[in-house]
Amino acid sequence: MIDIPKKHKELFELIGETADSIDQQVYVVGGYVRDYYLNKPITEITDIDFVTVGSGIHLAQEIARKLKNNKISIFKQFGTAQIKHKKLDLEFVGARKESYRRDSRKPIVEDGTLQDDQLRRDLTINALSWCLNPGSFGVLHDPFGGIKDLQDKVVRTPIDPEKTFDDDPLRMMRAIRFATQLHFRIDDDTMNAIKKMAPRLSIISKERILDELNKIVMTPQPSFGFKLLHETGLLKEFFPEMVNLLGVDEKNGQRHKDNFWHTLEVLDNVAEAGGDLWLRWAAIMHDIAKPPTKRFDNHVGWTFHGHDALGAKWTPKIFRRLGLPLDDRMKYVQKLVRLHLRPIALVSDEVSDSAIRRLIYEAGNEIDDLMALCRADITSKNEWKVKKFQNNFDRVEKRIQEVEEIDEMRNWKNPVSGQDIMDVLNTGPGPVIGRVKDRIKDAILDGEIPNNHEAAHQYLLQIKDQYL
Repeated sequence: MIDIPKKHKELFELIGETADSIDQQVYVVGGYVRDYYLNKPITEITDIDFVTVGSGIHLAQEIARKLKNNKISIFKQFGTAQIKHKKLDLEFVGARKESYRRDSRKPIVEDGTLQDDQLRRDLTINALSWCLNPGSFGVLHDPFGGIKDLQDKVVRTPIDPEKTFDDDPLRMMRAIRFATQLHFRIDDDTMNAIKKMAPRLSIISKERILDELNKIVMTPQPSFGFKLLHETGLLKEFFPEMVNLLGVDEKNGQRHKDNFWHTLEVLDNVAEAGGDLWLRWAAIMHDIAKPPTKRFDNHVGWTFHGHDALGAKWTPKIFRRLGLPLDDRMKYVQKLVRLHLRPIALVSDEVSDSAIRRLIYEAGNEIDDLMALCRADITSKNEWKVKKFQNNFDRVEKRIQEVEEIDEMRNWKNPVSGQDIMDVLNTGPGPVIGRVKDRIKDAILDGEIPNNHEAAHQYLLQIKDQYL
């Protein structure tokens, strides 16, 4: 007998009894069953999927009636229905079989048996199900050895992997995503099929690819998934700029680090520190423009001058192509990419307050995340070197805190308004107003005048004749 929370068991029993009353078989499938056998906390699961041999919509309507629940959504074109019940999303679908045309990712769907439905599952570990009908409540259906694969920690397709991936190429991304989330290996036949079928990913929409990619990015060790994406050839299908980071050149006995593997180390460091999705994307993007900026100088060796500015310039283009948002989240990543070298330049004991003010001014609210990215960027294997850099950043952060307490530069706004300037100059709007505001801003950032309205206004009176 399955040992599940009382609230779930009572709900499952009601669903099974309702299915019996309309002469249908019903099964709970997918993630709920898989996570149960992985000893994961299923009380935290909010989405539960059910397959019925018959009409999923009709069964959902009957269950909603018994639950006295009118929060039901019906999707006739897909033959599915969803009920929202006590913070749970319950989705019902009729068992079906699918066949695909070679040039389309949209399947031809027909009613089918439970076996037909399980044959179309992406992985053996996702093809587990429990019957919920009273006579067979809790009986496990495991036609492809999914339980053994969970025990062996292996990701494998239920049928020939080439057919599985040919039918729906997104399943290749899902295989890698589940391997990354569960830290499982991908079995050899499945791995070889992904390598062979990787170009087929081109028929999948960028939105579906991105959904799987972001789930990989948000795992505790995202490098695990990116290594698999690279090894299988999938990564170059949608993110060639990242693949271009691979490789090490040598000249006059001097080598540079491999920027692909360095980027993955930085990404893992950010993940280990609890960074959110967008700080992780900043880690992915921070060195993205190093390949075209790589030069060899006989005096200093390999350089990548300007990769920060070029990477920031590339960010909107890459985000657009991958389907990432082009709103403030993109601007956040762009800012961190553009500024990620700045704190490194401020490690001297003699660094001026002006330089600190300018960093705080430019970073704004992102100053703490910028420092977190800079710390994550330390990937040397030399412990002494790492400790030295960390101590340097400690010193920079202390200076930032000291300057911030005095000058309040975070999210700084010019204490003199455009209207103030127009009144003093006795003029209307125009480019001169912006130039004066920049002059006042620079005076504050350089420490020539305090950061307050009175001082800025007095400074305006002193310089006004230069703009009349």
